Amino acid sequence: MRIHVIGCSGSFAGPRSAASAYLLEHEDETGRTWRVLIDLGSGAFGPLQSVIDPVQLDAVVFSHLHPDHFLDLTGLEVFWAYHERTDLPQLPIHAPVSLPERLAAVMCREGSVPDGVDTVPFDYRAISDHHVFEVGPLRFETRLVLHPVEAYGFRVTCGDEVFVYTGDTDACEALDELAEGADLFLCEAGYLEGRDDRFTGVHLTGRRAGQCAQKAGVKVLALTHIPAWTEPQQALDEARAVYDGPIEVVSPMDILDVSH
Repeated sequence: MRIHVIGCSGSFAGPRSAASAYLLEHEDETGRTWRVLIDLGSGAFGPLQSVIDPVQLDAVVFSHLHPDHFLDLTGLEVFWAYHERTDLPQLPIHAPVSLPERLAAVMCREGSVPDGVDTVPFDYRAISDHHVFEVGPLRFETRLVLHPVEAYGFRVTCGDEVFVYTGDTDACEALDELAEGADLFLCEAGYLEGRDDRFTGVHLTGRRAGQCAQKAGVKVLALTHIPAWTEPQQALDEARAVYDGPIEVVSPMDILDVSH
């Protein structure tokens, strides 16, 4: 498996990056490439199109419904609903159950059918805690994590490779269990120790991300969701103080190899 970083800015699109969006790709034994988009936050649909033609997507998976993780689904819906190709199947969307209503509200309409077309472009599939689903050879396990809204982390396995994505969360037991033994741990670090102590149950700091990675025995820690007002080196230094494995801070258009 490999991860294309489409956007990684925390909480809002920054001057150098769109908000959260990650393209997971895997070639199976027949040579077919499976493509699953994990989150599609504000500003991310544009750069996604520089990486793939969106018709190549096999599914989209959403961790939660804050705008910096789902808002550019509006663009993907327009693309899918009004595309010149008339043979596009419904695109599977795995997300918290309220996504169709949330998207309809943003698009200023009632229901899930876009204006002027006859069918819903997406096949909505609700996720929940301890939910398991598959997209081709990719197996997703979900865990409800600690955030102000319904939010999930994902453990993705394919063969003997394990990729874990935190979504947005503070430290919690579910995250520790999710991350156990991961080959690649793509972990948010939206806060800093000291500066953001007044907020609880929202985001990890670099230090808490590193502590989780150390406890879970992950092979590689990749820090993401760092907001534009934070110097990434600060989050990196916090994580390095408590985690003794390889660490990187992701940037837009990075390609992360899950196998090491």
